[in-house]
Amino acid sequence: MMPEHITLKLIHQASAIISIVGFILRGGLMLKGSGLLQQRWMRTWPHVIDTLLLASGLWMAISLHLHPGNSPWLGAKLVALLIYIAFGFVALRLGNTRRIRITAFIAAIGCFAYIGLVAVSRSPLPW
Repeated sequence: MMPEHITLKLIHQASAIISIVGFILRGGLMLKGSGLLQQRWMRTWPHVIDTLLLASGLWMAISLHLHPGNSPWLGAKLVALLIYIAFGFVALRLGNTRRIRITAFIAAIGCFAYIGLVAVSRSPLPW
């Protein structure tokens, strides 16, 4: 049985909210230098949420026959998602200095905000 579009959309939106709240929480722990970030569960649960977020988004796109070639806003979201992931890795793992990590953290939040604005406006230039 296929879930209805509204159900997929709610799953996608809820996953997005949980994902960004979790990212901000992990960023706060990173800024505090908390060892909690090294716990296995803390490194695992974001992947579960983000997988649900991506799967629900892909499922909606497929069911609506959308792809980046016919929906520029979807292409913009996908590119911004890749940039968000890169900034997130720098912020939480790869940044060599506190300044680099903070800058990447802020940039990642900005990318996430852009993705949300593009989703709502269905325009690659949502402003």
